[in-house]
Amino acid sequence: MKDLTIILFERQGLLLDIAFVLTRTPGFRSLLYRESSLKMSIVHAFVFGLFGIASTITGVVIGSDFVVIRDFVWTAEADQLVVGSSLVAIVIAGLLGGPVVGLGAGIIAGVHLMFVGGIGWLANGIVNPLTGLLAGLTARFFSQERVISPLKALFIGVFPPVLQMQILLILHPQADEMVALVDTVGLPLVLSNSIAIAIFTAMIGIVLSEQENEAALATKQALTIAEEALPFLKKDNPRDMARGIADLLYGRLKLAAVSVTNGTEVLAHKGLGADHHRPGDQIMTSVSHQAMRTKEMKVAYTKTEINCGHARCPLEAAIIIPVIEANESTWLIKFYFRKAQHIRPVELMLAQGLGQLISNQLNVIGAEKLKAHIRDAELRNLQAQINPHFLFNTLHLIATLFRENPGKARHITVQLANYMRFNLRLVSKSLVRMEQECEHVKAYIEIIQARFSNRLHIQFVEPEDIPDVYIPPSTIQPIVENCIQHGLRNTAKDGKVEVIIRKEDGRLSILVRDNGCGFPENILNDIPHKPLTEDQSEGTGLYNVNQRLISLLGESSRIHIRNLPSIGSEVSFHIPCDIPLERKMLS
Repeated sequence: MKDLTIILFERQGLLLDIAFVLTRTPGFRSLLYRESSLKMSIVHAFVFGLFGIASTITGVVIGSDFVVIRDFVWTAEADQLVVGSSLVAIVIAGLLGGPVVGLGAGIIAGVHLMFVGGIGWLANGIVNPLTGLLAGLTARFFSQERVISPLKALFIGVFPPVLQMQILLILHPQADEMVALVDTVGLPLVLSNSIAIAIFTAMIGIVLSEQENEAALATKQALTIAEEALPFLKKDNPRDMARGIADLLYGRLKLAAVSVTNGTEVLAHKGLGADHHRPGDQIMTSVSHQAMRTKEMKVAYTKTEINCGHARCPLEAAIIIPVIEANESTWLIKFYFRKAQHIRPVELMLAQGLGQLISNQLNVIGAEKLKAHIRDAELRNLQAQINPHFLFNTLHLIATLFRENPGKARHITVQLANYMRFNLRLVSKSLVRMEQECEHVKAYIEIIQARFSNRLHIQFVEPEDIPDVYIPPSTIQPIVENCIQHGLRNTAKDGKVEVIIRKEDGRLSILVRDNGCGFPENILNDIPHKPLTEDQSEGTGLYNVNQRLISLLGESSRIHIRNLPSIGSEVSFHIPCDIPLERKMLS
C-alpha cells in the first residue's frame, strides 16, 4: 500500500506539472471567470478529457497477485485493475466548468478506460461521467466563489475514489477478490486524488491572483500615464501634443516603438524604426484605417499587416488604439513590438484602458475649453456693451460744455473716445496690462467727475511704478460704476469714491471704497456668487468681475466685499505679480 501511494504521487506530480502549464493558456482564463460559451465548454471538456486520458496512461496496473506494474498503461488484461488519476481531471473539470464540462470530460475519459479494459472496466466507464456530472452540480453551491478553496477541494476529492470503489464492488461478480483489491488501492487512491485536487485548486488560486495583480498593475499604470499625459493633451499644436505623448509612452512602457498619428499621417514616432517611420509619412496600414473607421482597437500580428515598406524594419507586430474625441476617431496611438509573441493579454488590457482614459480626458478638456470660451465670450460681450444712458448723458454733457467751456468739452470728448476704443477692443483680449486698465478707469472717472462735479469726488491713487502685471480688461471700472449708481444713488452732495492701487507682499491690491449706503446685509455674501436681482441690468457687474478674475487669474484673485464700520462699503481684490507666460500671451 505504501509503495502504491508513493507511485501514485510520483505520477500525479508529472500530471500537475502539465496542469500548471495548462493554466497558462489564454483560453483557461475564460473558464476561471465562468464566461465560456457552449463552444468553449466543448473545447474545455475535450481538453480535460485528454487530461483524464493522460492521467490513466500515467497510472499503474494491479495484477491478480497484487503486483504493481510501473509501466505506462496502454491496455490491461482481464485479471488486472487499472489505478489512475483520471478522476482528478474530471473533478476539476466539473468544479470549474460546471455539469456540461464535467460530464463531457468524464465521458471521454470513461470511454478510454473502457477500451483499456481490465477488471472493472464497466465500473470505470460509469464512474468518470457520473463524477463529472456530480462535481459540476456541486460547483453550483460555490458559484459565488471565484475558485473553491484547497481545503474544500480536499474534502470534495475524498468522495470520487470512494464512489469508484463502491461501483467496483457492486458490479464485479467476484466479491472476495474485489474486496481485497479495494482494500489495497482504496486508501492510496483517496489520499492521492484528494490531495492532487487540492493542489490543482491552489494552482488556480495562484493564477487568479497573478492575473488580478497584472490587471491591477496595468490599471494603475494606465491611470498614472493618463495623468502624466494631461499637460500634453492640453497643447494646441497637434505635433507638440503627439511628440509629448509618444515620448511619455515610450519612456513608461517596455515597447519597441510608439507612434502617434492623426489617421492620415505620422505626427510623432519614438523608438525602433525611427529612421524610416518619420513624422509626415502617410498612413498606409489598412488595419489603421479600420481602427479609425470602426473606433475599435486593432492588433496587427504580422509584418504584412503593418505594411512597412522598409526591408529591414525591426517591427513585426502592433496594437493600434483609436482615440475618440467628440464621438469621432481623431488620433491613433500605435504600440509596436519586435515579435507577435510579445503581445500578452496584459498589454492588450493596458492599451485598451489607456485609449479609453485618454479619450475621456480629451473630451473633458474639449468641454472645459468650450465652456471657458463661451463664458469668456459672454463676459466680453457684456463688458464691451456701452450703457446707452451713459453715452447719451456724456454726449449731452459735451454739447453743454462746448457753449460754456470748449476746452473742457474737447478734453471730455477725447476721454470718451479713449473709453469707447478700450471697450470695443475687449472682444479680442482676455488680459491687458495694468497700465491700460488704469488709463481706462481714469477716462471713465474724468467723464463721471465732469458730470457730477457738484455732488461727487473720485480719488484715484496708484503707485509711481506700476508692476508689469496683467488683469482682465474692464475690471475696475464696473466696480467704480457700481459705487456711483448703487452706493451713492441717494447722495446729493459730498459723495466720495476712492480707487487705491498699491503693492504689498508680492502682489497688487486694488481697493474701491465709497461713503454711500453700503450693501444690504442679507445679500452681502451672495453678491460675488450670483447676480443681484434688484436691478438685473446693473446687478451683474460685480458677479461678472468676480467670475472673470477667478477663471483667468485663479481663486486667490476673487473679490471681497464688506461694509465699512462708519459708512459706505469696500470692494477689494488682489492680482498676482507672477502670472504664467501662457496667460500673458492671451493679451
